[in-house]
Amino acid sequence: MKLNFNQIENKDRNTVLELFKETAEKISQKNIDHWQYWKNPPIEKIKWVEEGINNNEFFFIESMDNENLGMVRILNEDILYWGKQEHKAKYIHSLVIKEKYNGKGYGSKVLLKIENNAKKENCKYLRLDSDSQNPKLCKYYENLGFKKVGIKKLPLSIYNLYEKELK
Repeated sequence: MKLNFNQIENKDRNTVLELFKETAEKISQKNIDHWQYWKNPPIEKIKWVEEGINNNEFFFIESMDNENLGMVRILNEDILYWGKQEHKAKYIHSLVIKEKYNGKGYGSKVLLKIENNAKKENCKYLRLDSDSQNPKLCKYYENLGFKKVGIKKLPLSIYNLYEKELK
């Protein structure tokens, strides 16, 4: 299945926050302490979303018939998690696939599309992070070829940093 990435605009902010909340609730039902701050996000997280929207980094993931499957944030630089880096990379955050589409391979298709676009832009790496409290998600990324290269401690959680070298 082909996927489209459509730019998220300021008018879509509440939809983005609702997708985060729904995902946090789904994760909570699995007894995983990950993203629970999205149930009632602190102001710094809301500002993080607004900044990403204003920087044209958030995208809705849509099927060819324009059905919304979820969202993703794609950055050219990620100072907060990765600091200044020497090599060109794409940074992935907030990959959310709606509950009814989970387990159907959409997440890996999204990552592959981002990877292919990054290769076209001559990026050396594809990078992302995963909450260390979610070992299943960490394993998912490892199974897709990402290697753990570090840890980032932030006030709300500790994150594993993953990268995939693009060839």
